Parts: sequence; C-alpha cells; structure tokens
Amino acid sequence: MKPSVLFVCRHNTGRSQMAEAYLRSFTGDAVDVASAGTIAADVPDPGVVAIMAEDGIDISAARPKLLQSQRMEGVDRIITMGCDVEGVPRIDDDWGLPDPKGQPPEVVREIRNTVKAKARALSDELLAR
Repeated sequence: MKPSVLFVCRHNTGRSQMAEAYLRSFTGDAVDVASAGTIAADVPDPGVVAIMAEDGIDISAARPKLLQSQRMEGVDRIITMGCDVEGVPRIDDDWGLPDPKGQPPEVVREIRNTVKAKARALSDELLAR
C-alpha cells in the first residue's frame, strides 16, 4: 500500500499548494498527495503561481480545496504549513512557514525553496520505505 500525505493550511492557496505540487513531482504515483484548507479560498495566490512557474511547476490550474473529514481518514501523514488550523484531528508535522500572500517575489522564492527542500526530504523518506 502506498503512503499518503495531506498538506493543510487555512486557505490552500500558497504553501500547501506548493508542497503538494513538489511532493507529487518528486514521487510520481508512488505516494498519494493532496492538500486542503480549513477555509479554502477561490483561486491560488497569483504570486505563488508565478514563482512556482519560474521553477517549472505549473499550478495555475490548481483549485483550493476545503478540508473535509473523509479526506483525512486513512492518511498516513498530515502536515500543516505554519498557520493556525482548526478541525484537524491530528497534526503529524508542522513546517512552520510564513504565509507568501502579499509578499514580494524574493520572499515568495525563499518560501518556495524551503517548501521544495522539505518536500524533497519527505520524498526521500517516503520512497525509502
């Protein structure tokens, strides 16, 4: 059975979208990856979409998803991004990242690079099982 990871934040427009995209790109079909927000917004943050595109990752078609209890059932790892979230039955890790919304591009790039490094480490761990 392949491992599963759920990234959770408030609006599912930035950090969790980045984490989902990177982990999926690193693991392919070997890991079930999803993201969701406790108060999902309508569209991904345009600044995040642009900064991810710089690194060859297109999340322009991604849509924020509302966290639902059935989405958390059976998930091996639930990772929050560094924001206060409510309604999450357990948190296995928190990446403690600042919110990229409204930040200048250089700050969003720093956040992206941190997400990428954390997703790479998680990928290596999950694929080593």
